[in-house]
Amino acid sequence: MSEFNLELHEVTKSYKMSKIHDLPVLQNINMFVQRGEMVSLVGPSGAGKSTLLHIAGLLDNLDSGEVVICGRSMTQSSEKLRTITRRDEVGFVYQFHHLITEFTALENVMLPQLTAGKISAEAGIFAKELLNEVGLSDRMFHKPAELSGGEKQRVALCRALANKPVILLADEPTGNLDATSSLSVFNLIRKMTKKFGVSTIIATHDLDLANRMDKILYLKGGILSTADGL
Repeated sequence: MSEFNLELHEVTKSYKMSKIHDLPVLQNINMFVQRGEMVSLVGPSGAGKSTLLHIAGLLDNLDSGEVVICGRSMTQSSEKLRTITRRDEVGFVYQFHHLITEFTALENVMLPQLTAGKISAEAGIFAKELLNEVGLSDRMFHKPAELSGGEKQRVALCRALANKPVILLADEPTGNLDATSSLSVFNLIRKMTKKFGVSTIIATHDLDLANRMDKILYLKGGILSTADGL
């Protein structure tokens, strides 16, 4: 078994701008993330951070290279296997919470589990455990409109972890929050990363948060490099 939950090998990605012009976004990207490791992904706007997360999470296709999850190459796998892996092995948190407004916090966290085939009672028990972990035991029956921005992101984090993924990908998860809520959500992500042994990658412009993680990766001009601190 690989010591890395996620590996990217020589990944390249370009977008076609016209019949004769391609825009290179990622060039020969290599990345390795261990179990329980938190990695920050920083770089200027438009550098391709979201694209890199989407490729790592099997939401986007690459031009060349390889994505390996828990020792299994996903690059040439069937779309069915990619879908199952994305559902069961990868959790996503975005800048906007994307919660279902008609559902309570509890129901939002139950939904991924039900989609994966869990029975309602089992899904409810684990959803309650997750919401308790992030301090929302008294808010689990509230709908998103009744929650603060920080509370919504905590629910979104629980939803991302509902199927016990091995990889957590977060794209500017604190971008819409004030400084206090931002640090609170980050600390919860770190707590859950260590508790569940998840490999976490967070794309962020917040250098203070980036410096709190285990490793900083800098993306610029399609090139990924390691930074000791920014």
